[in-house]
Amino acid sequence: MIRSSSNSELTLRLALLAVGTFVLGTDGFVLAGLLPDVARDLDVSVAQAGQLTTAFAIAYAIGSPVIATATGRLDRRIVLGAGMAVFLIGMAAQAAGPNYPVVLAGRILSGLGAAGFQANAFAVAGVLSPPARRARSLAVVGAGASLATVAGVPFGVLVGQQIGWRAAMWVIAGLAAVAAVLTVFLPAVRLPSATLGERFRLLATPAMLLLLCATVLQLVPQFAVLSYVAPILGASASSVLVALIVFGVAFFVGNRVVGALADRWGGLRVIALGLSVSAVSMVVLWAVRMNLAAAIVALVGIGLVGSFQVTPQQTRVFAAGGAAATVALGLNGSMIYVGSGVGAALGGGVVASAGVGWVPLVAAAVAVVALVFTVLTAPERRPVPPERSPVPPERSPVPPERRPDRAPASDNTRMRTTEQFGNAGAAPGTRLGD
Repeated sequence: MIRSSSNSELTLRLALLAVGTFVLGTDGFVLAGLLPDVARDLDVSVAQAGQLTTAFAIAYAIGSPVIATATGRLDRRIVLGAGMAVFLIGMAAQAAGPNYPVVLAGRILSGLGAAGFQANAFAVAGVLSPPARRARSLAVVGAGASLATVAGVPFGVLVGQQIGWRAAMWVIAGLAAVAAVLTVFLPAVRLPSATLGERFRLLATPAMLLLLCATVLQLVPQFAVLSYVAPILGASASSVLVALIVFGVAFFVGNRVVGALADRWGGLRVIALGLSVSAVSMVVLWAVRMNLAAAIVALVGIGLVGSFQVTPQQTRVFAAGGAAATVALGLNGSMIYVGSGVGAALGGGVVASAGVGWVPLVAAAVAVVALVFTVLTAPERRPVPPERSPVPPERSPVPPERRPDRAPASDNTRMRTTEQFGNAGAAPGTRLGD
């Protein structure tokens, strides 16, 4: 039985989770800002250095469902703390690694640790929150990453520029230690367990598969640009730092409003708006990249809608997962990192084949493709079919007619709306304690 919490208790618990996403967000964006320094120190090309982001993303995407299956019966506090500890070890390996292979191995280890933490952080936030606040609660946890772009990234990049990129990695490792300790103050949470086969069956459900493919496509353009933002600007280190700060402020502002927008307008409209603004901003960035001030304005546009493809999509996937909502959210977390990895790989390919200046234009084209795909495949546009969860009934002890994720429909042609999505409750089988 789920024990209700006061708003203040819920906010505190979400803030503890947001500390971890702050650490992970700082790591992801700092590397982009220090990419030329990393490439020089490791004696590799900028394109090769950028593939460190791809390696992290692939490790996360593959590790997330495996870790979730292996730890399915454990208290989430244990999984969250252990995940952050593994991430810390990976960061230490990167900071101390003498060459590219060792740093790459550390990056992979960090990706596995991040998979243990981040997917569970959003799943826990989803089940702790009442339906009417779910999008905003997910946005609070995601705010850790957006705050990282305002505070963590500029500080990390500054440390990297003044002392060296390895020092920045040590700083992130220290922050990871703090985040790991804070997990002990969370309530005990046990999520519904599912085997790896059940997770893949959910992945093979046509409606869910389309949603997860949309997640990947939506993130590719943003990470194609952000992974190579320093060489795209081609400016001095101090100018790149200023650009990242301005981008981070815009990202933070956007993240502060995206949850309320998704609750009010619906996830699909917010995502469509975000992809449209991203595409236009990326075209502008390509056209004005030689003018630093104008390029920064374009980055503001990208930053403002940077979270518009994350929180609304998580809400849609959580609702579409039904009785397997937390499993679906974990798979979506993997797809977020598949999208970031594909984006970094795409950016690297463009850099190697056509030059870094073409990255924004290619990313804009992908944003348009993502927009069309997301709208045409949206479950909101289709009648609600009879639903059956891929997770066996014995794993969902709540009778179907009493499950909160089952929204009543007046007839067979009723369309799935955001209001129906908002009625999706905590996944059956979830257990909370103090």
